[in-house]
This record gives sequence, C-alpha cells and structure tokens, in this order.
Amino acid sequence: MVEIRIADSCISDKWDDYVNDHPAGCVYHLFGWKNIIEKSMGLKSHYVYASENGKICGIVPLFLSSSVLFGRYLTSIPFFNYGGILADNDLVAGILFGHCGIIARSEKASYVELRHISKLIDNVPVKSHKARMVLALDDDPNKMWEGFKSKLRSQIKRPMRENMNVVFGAKELVADFYSVFSNNMRDLGTPVWSINLFTEILEWFGDHTQICMVYHKGLPVASGFLVFYKDSAEIWTASSLRKYNNLSPNMLLYWRAIEYACKKGCKKFDFGRSSLNSGTYRFKEQWGALPEVLNWQYWLPQGAKLPEINPSNPKYKLFIMMWRRLPVFAANLIGPSIARNLP
Repeated sequence: MVEIRIADSCISDKWDDYVNDHPAGCVYHLFGWKNIIEKSMGLKSHYVYASENGKICGIVPLFLSSSVLFGRYLTSIPFFNYGGILADNDLVAGILFGHCGIIARSEKASYVELRHISKLIDNVPVKSHKARMVLALDDDPNKMWEGFKSKLRSQIKRPMRENMNVVFGAKELVADFYSVFSNNMRDLGTPVWSINLFTEILEWFGDHTQICMVYHKGLPVASGFLVFYKDSAEIWTASSLRKYNNLSPNMLLYWRAIEYACKKGCKKFDFGRSSLNSGTYRFKEQWGALPEVLNWQYWLPQGAKLPEINPSNPKYKLFIMMWRRLPVFAANLIGPSIARNLP
C-alpha cells in the first residue's frame, strides 16, 4: 500500500538517494532546495513523499507563493526550469498529483504548477510553449569549436580581441555576478531576486555550482551561473551589460562555459528554457542546441483557467515599462520582496 508522508530533515539522505538513483531525477529535486528557498526567499514548503513497504517510491517538492499582485499558488519548484513529481510508476505519480490538490485546497492556492520535462500525468492541463535547448558535448572542446559555423566563431573571437578574460569561481565572485545580473534584470523590467539566493545555493551546492565571469579592463561585463548534475551542465542564468553588447561578451561567456563543461566530462550542455522560435531560442540554436519541449502540468480547481504570470501578459506591460526606468539601486532594494513571489 502506498502511503503519503511529509518529509523533514531526518529523511533528507534517503530523499536524495532516491533522486540520485532515479533516471529522471534532476538537481532541483534534491532536498537542499528546501533549505535554500526557505532561508533566502522566505517561502513555505511542502516536501511530500510516497512510501511503500518502508521505501520511498515517489516525491514532490512544493513551495507556496502569495502576493496581492500574483495571487496564491504552489510551484515545483519556483525560480528554476525543472522539478515536479518524481515517481516509480504512473500509479504513484497520480497519487502524488492528487495530494498536490489536497495541499492546494488546504493552502487556499489557486493552482499547482509542476515543471515536468515529459508529460507525467494524463488528462490534466499542460503548457508546452517553451523548450529547453540542449547541446551534445564532446570530451574535446576543440572538436566543439571546429564544429561551430564560421560566423559563430567570429562572434566569439570579437571579445577575445578586446582582451576580455574569463574567471570561474564561487562565493568570491557573487558581488560581481550580482552587479551584472541585477543590471540586466532591471533592463528587462523584471524584479531581481535577492543576492542571498545565490550565496545560499553556493553554500549548499558548492560541488554542483560555479559562477562564470567575463571582465573587460577589470570591470565585470557578463556573468553566468552554472549548475552541474549527473552528466549535464546547465547555465541557469546568464547576463551581460547592454553598454558592451557591441563587443559580444556574452558569446565568450557561453563558449568558456561550454569548454569548461567539456573538460569536466559533461555530456550535455543545457542552455535553459526559451519560448519556441523567440530571439533567445534562435540564439541558443546557433550553437547547435536542439529543442526539447517542456510540459508544465497543472492542478486546477474545476473550471479554472491556466495562469498567465509572464512578461508577455498585457496586464503587466505598464509595470515592466515603469520598472525599466528605476535606478538600479532602487530596483535592487525593492525587487527581492516582489521577486520572491514570482514563479
């Protein structure tokens, strides 16, 4: 008989063993995110697992977001591309999905968003308008370079001619990373996450993460946050300063990140999610990355519509325009209290 239980720190090692052993387990299923997101973002979590004969047979990590602007909802997991239910079979997945609905009702949440790659639950609402872009890697980065089109290699060489240099590191680079990241988020009209999110990730998952920085004449001009797990490297977030766009520091950032992943023995480089056929989709496609359509699945109350909390929603247009006009220091001061409740 399958039993549903609430997870606490006592079960964390068994939880992570289950994730590590499951072929579909991803880094965002690991138990450490409970501590990271609770501490840095202040969100309430529900970590639920299914057990049969004393063994874990399925898990789902959920976080509750609540604000006047965006409503009240649960996500597995927020801020990242992946998560959702992980289970031994369809029966267990269905039981966990049903329990997501029970939690949603108890929390008075309007929906649950499960960030699945493949469709895991039959006959439930799904969004498939985004894809992750994945590049197959060679052990030898020189072979990757040779496989790029001449135009792409030329774009990468442009910042090299400007003597831009790339540095990989961890906590010592957080301030420089955040200076580029927060500027870019302001320019996009998006409230920025707290710097504490990044420091907590590096604290908990130092073996799985690296910051990549591009410098020009000693100044940080581009930054990326890399996450490694199993045979994959993911560039979770990447930013560059718009005033340096003509020098293409982002091209050098991505190339050095790919090169670094090859040398670490990774087999795949995940560029993250993009809307199908968007500008960022085409940018990633030029590197040779192939799309894998994502299937974000939802628990909704009967008769409810799918949520549309995204920058393309017309109701947020004025907010985005106003946010872009803020000084960076003001956006960094106000942003985290808003961003913590964005999906």
